[in-house]
Amino acid sequence: MKSPDIRLIAVDMDGTLLRPDGSIPDGLWPLLERLTDRGIAFAPASGRQLATLQRMFAGVHGDLDYIAENGAYVVRGGEEVSSDAVDPGFAASVVTRLRELVAAGRLHAGIVVCGKASAYIEDTDPVFVAEVEKYYARLEVVPDLLAEDDQVLKLAIFDFDGGEAHTAVAFADLRATHQVVVSGPHWVDIMNATVNKGVALRNLQAALGVTPAQTAAFGDYLNDVELLQAADWSYAMADAHPDVVAVARHRAPSNAEDGVVTVIEQLVA
Repeated sequence: MKSPDIRLIAVDMDGTLLRPDGSIPDGLWPLLERLTDRGIAFAPASGRQLATLQRMFAGVHGDLDYIAENGAYVVRGGEEVSSDAVDPGFAASVVTRLRELVAAGRLHAGIVVCGKASAYIEDTDPVFVAEVEKYYARLEVVPDLLAEDDQVLKLAIFDFDGGEAHTAVAFADLRATHQVVVSGPHWVDIMNATVNKGVALRNLQAALGVTPAQTAAFGDYLNDVELLQAADWSYAMADAHPDVVAVARHRAPSNAEDGVVTVIEQLVA
């Protein structure tokens, strides 16, 4: 069977590319060199901050493409392809609402205001801070989130008790105007309605002159659904959320088995 003409590969990070311990598979590094030699673009596609993704791939020779903040920020070769910031008044209303829910004992959660320049938190709970630091290389602890002046790409809420069952329910009414996406077992992301990884991937495809038929994408969780829908070669990881499995055309071995690397090796053989 002839190998497909893949020109772009977009890969979710947590639960997909990264091993269960959070490390990047060793086999990815030589594979990235081969992809570069063959003119195939590689794009980490994550809810993580751009600076965090760039730090994780700092050892790569040449430029990668990045889909950061669940698609709210797309960068190619150091240049912005697209961004989609929320209205400042809306961002402030989400922060205020979470404060009230936490104060009333209805949620056990903390919020990250994800700006273009940095991420910001005001909650100093050690467990919360440790979780946030995993995903945000540029992070400032501030006395008042409402006093910060930055373009807000996303509001990320960490729910200690589980995002899908608690925070996503508490903010479900916002789905009438915005994206409220469960991006991990404890994380819920709130963004503009026009933001998702699929829109971001299509913007990157347009910038590269690449079609969905020339695109492969990998994901495992609910914030990856649109990403997979934007690629003809779509892969759900072995232990992916059922809704992700439902939209993917193919399956990949789990992240514990380095499934992304294994499948890409087969695609570009």
